[in-house]
Amino acid sequence: MTTLSFSKSIMEKLSTRSMGYLLACLLAWPGISAALAEAASCEETGETHIWISPLKPKADGQVKIMAVSTDGPLSELALIDSQDRRVPLQFHRRGGPPWSLVASLDGGDEGNYRVVASRDGELAACHPLSIGGSGTQSRPKAWGLASEAFYAAWIEELFGAPPEDNISLPSLEPVLRNTERNFLYNHLGLNEDKGLPLTPDCADLPYTLRAYFAWKVGLPIAFRACGRGSANAPPHCGAATVNTEFTHGSSAQAAFKIVSRQLADAVHSGSARTGLEDESTDLYPIPLSRETLWPGTVYADPYGHVLVLVEWVPQTGDSPGILLAVDAQPDNSVTRKRFWEGTFLFANIKSAGPGFKAFRPLVRTASGSLRALSNDELVDNPGFAPFSSEQDQLSPGDFYARLAKLANPKGLDPKQAYEATLDALVEQIETRVTSVDNGEAYFRKNPGSVIPMPGGAAIFQTIGPWEDYSTPSRDMRLIIAINVLNDLPEKIVLHPELFVMNGKSPEQAKAEIEQYHARRIQERSIRYTRTDGSPWELSVAEVLARKSAYEMTYNPNDCAELRWGAKPGAEEYSTCRRHAPTEQRAKMEQYRIWFREARRPT
Repeated sequence: MTTLSFSKSIMEKLSTRSMGYLLACLLAWPGISAALAEAASCEETGETHIWISPLKPKADGQVKIMAVSTDGPLSELALIDSQDRRVPLQFHRRGGPPWSLVASLDGGDEGNYRVVASRDGELAACHPLSIGGSGTQSRPKAWGLASEAFYAAWIEELFGAPPEDNISLPSLEPVLRNTERNFLYNHLGLNEDKGLPLTPDCADLPYTLRAYFAWKVGLPIAFRACGRGSANAPPHCGAATVNTEFTHGSSAQAAFKIVSRQLADAVHSGSARTGLEDESTDLYPIPLSRETLWPGTVYADPYGHVLVLVEWVPQTGDSPGILLAVDAQPDNSVTRKRFWEGTFLFANIKSAGPGFKAFRPLVRTASGSLRALSNDELVDNPGFAPFSSEQDQLSPGDFYARLAKLANPKGLDPKQAYEATLDALVEQIETRVTSVDNGEAYFRKNPGSVIPMPGGAAIFQTIGPWEDYSTPSRDMRLIIAINVLNDLPEKIVLHPELFVMNGKSPEQAKAEIEQYHARRIQERSIRYTRTDGSPWELSVAEVLARKSAYEMTYNPNDCAELRWGAKPGAEEYSTCRRHAPTEQRAKMEQYRIWFREARRPT
């Protein structure tokens, strides 16, 4: 994070003549006179709000500043002292929408200041800053547009990194304990992040992030106990449990731990798969638009996996636009990945309400109690993402086409689209490498053990070592991802509106990509670790050729070589030392049709 040391000594080093020249220049800047005059009142009444961390800034400590706007990019952050002397702050920018500027001060002296955010010379927001005083920063009283935008900007800052960087973490702990990434680290000044356990799995991840933010900022949260649904109906939930523990002032770590345990006991994959028209839900569906799909938005796939949107990377002349999200696995690992058909599964089925969803907001009634807003109240509410059931009307092909158009409104050159898809597939394969390695680590610690295998659809959702180290969901997604890459040439013909053809017919572009595909899958490769610790390299072409093998490779009782599709008798297979029991292999043969058809059972 960019830092700026600001203290009285800086001002004292400026000569009277230099200071006069500086002020004259500032006052000559268009709109600055009005901006400074307006800043004297230091109010936030528009679409931009400034957030300060920690709540009680200390002299000679670090102070973090985040300006968040919902109506357009900001251009400048500045600090004004009690003598109206102004120093521009160095910052980095993110997002859009919401848009944010993030800066930090190191070594500030005691005193009262104002932080101002500007857009093209015009004041957008002002926020008082007291360093070393006895007061604390103000806290929002309820969820609303400003706090939702802050939540989105916090999520984007937490996981922000160049799209080519690989963010793969053993759990949520490393990123929340990273003082550079986590704007709210030690926000309460209680050393509250030290030793905090943060190991959510797939379904718990969005709730844990939401609860952590609410704890730090002082907002209520709600969650419901939900069923699992059936083959003919999505899950249904009971009444909301509303927790106001964090609204009564700064809460110690123990309070967050209690809420976290409550969430872990109540939340599961059914919590996100609720019907799109249902109102007794924690999450509700929103429109597919850049104005509504903010970081922090939850994606529920029809089969139980959950992701959290973290960043839109805009399309440029040289690179495609990308939608990035994070997810957690049963082994608690957290990985950032890009939106595509291989990771964001979408299907119209009776057993789930899939798609992008936002947390249902809580508002205070006239009596002061809290209640969740209904779908009708969210249709045209300026404070929150609007309710919309449009995703229920889309076929999978139309759904993916809509998101592709949002990410790349100018369309993509077919080769550019192919490379983005190939990158996503390789990213997914490399994530599976980590999952298989985790299973191998378990058996090194527990030699000779056998992990029990559940029966039927429970292979996808269970508890214990099978949940932690098996990969049926990941392997089904790998099969789907392979199909997506193989089918891309045909997609050019089916959806030419998504591509920039440069005078070629869809059929010509298809033929070119088929040839390009045959070459590129030989050039790209991944590497996994065999049972004896030796590395083995597989080209993407070899991975694709083994698609049918991945119908039977999710069992952690099998050696790594088998789990990557190696055939008995081959050199690659020679180091294999572990096999799943015969009765487990028989079950897997019985369930193989699910993977061949990429059809997860209810």
